[in-house]
Amino acid sequence: MTAPAARPGFAAAVTGLGLVSPAGIGVAENWARICSGVSTAARDPALAGLSVDFSCRVPGFDADALLGRRRAWRLDRVAQFAVVAAREALADAGLAGTDPEGGARGDTGEVRPEWDDARVGVVLGSGIGGAGTWEEQHRRLLDQGPRQVSALLIPMLAVNMIAGYVAMDCGARGPNFVTSTACASGTTAIGVARELLRSGACDIVLAGGAEACVIPSIVTGFSQMGALSRRADDPAGASRPFDAGRDGFVAAEAAAVLVLERPEHAAARGARVRAYVSGYGASADAHHATAPDPGGRSVERAMRAALLDAGITPEAVAHVNAHGTSTPLNDDIEGKVIHRVLGDAPAVTSTKGVTGHALGAAGAIEAAYTVLAVENSIAPPTANLDSQDPDIPVDVVAKEARNLRIPAAVSNSFGFGGQNAVLVVTAT
Repeated sequence: MTAPAARPGFAAAVTGLGLVSPAGIGVAENWARICSGVSTAARDPALAGLSVDFSCRVPGFDADALLGRRRAWRLDRVAQFAVVAAREALADAGLAGTDPEGGARGDTGEVRPEWDDARVGVVLGSGIGGAGTWEEQHRRLLDQGPRQVSALLIPMLAVNMIAGYVAMDCGARGPNFVTSTACASGTTAIGVARELLRSGACDIVLAGGAEACVIPSIVTGFSQMGALSRRADDPAGASRPFDAGRDGFVAAEAAAVLVLERPEHAAARGARVRAYVSGYGASADAHHATAPDPGGRSVERAMRAALLDAGITPEAVAHVNAHGTSTPLNDDIEGKVIHRVLGDAPAVTSTKGVTGHALGAAGAIEAAYTVLAVENSIAPPTANLDSQDPDIPVDVVAKEARNLRIPAAVSNSFGFGGQNAVLVVTAT
């Protein structure tokens, strides 16, 4: 295997988190549910009549109440999630109070001196974008004719608008774009955001991902390719990463935003640092549209590149937030690669047992959970792990959260097309 070239180390400070997921709205609610190890999967009325009629939905999401009716109706659900998560992340970072005309403002209305809007970027990941709007408006076109199609169709469905609307909401005028690497999209976004900070192009980047495509057409597509669990008699037990009885993933929706800063910028404004994103690695399988390379060679390359980028040895890693989709092939290959790279010491978790698989947002919410694991010295449990697959040679945390010191953790994400992305998160 060709060794990646070493680069000067750079650690991006994580100063804010925002979460909207099936585990709840807000960081505190999310972390409590993740640490409980209780699945969120349930029967979904929007999927009634399909061969797979259950999912993991964000509970009680009221866009009108959270964003105001005028703003909410202009946004697809995916952008609504992203804006709500970004607002929480900014508040958590001490940058609360935003003004689209003037940038971030404090409670008294003054422009914050640390917020140079031209040096604040937004990089978000999404695999599919505004699919709900597309499906709804296509149905309207067929049933009612072209005059009934919304004039907002394009800005609501276009994937780039997720980052665009977040920037409009908070007045971020720096680099702004969306990464799309399937289920690795959110992780790719965080890795690219870190590069903007490393290069000096930005002082602050809002990074993460959003996805809201639990709709009949998309769920049917995944079902037809055999990717989804068929455990219809037990939706809550359907997502069971690394379990011998796993049979596919459960579709989910979510968003997460991390406020990343150059360490000196965070220090200058006295910001609390939750953890650091210290390493990033990426690779491509170049193997198959949907199946992972059975040897896991490129996954291994991405993991080793992330460790090298962070300047740490495998022995320093105490925890892995695995991609862990609950599909037979992914979990088997990932488990073997984790063992090859890190040995059997790290405590491995797949939080998809609780949240299901949020596709392009999965890597973002899991990066946030990894930050929380490092910060709180807790490795969450993997929900529904009743009997670990004996062919998976790693220490998977089951049944209850595990208290342990975590100086460094790895978060893995792998997407269709063989697109792999890995983060290293380190303690303060």
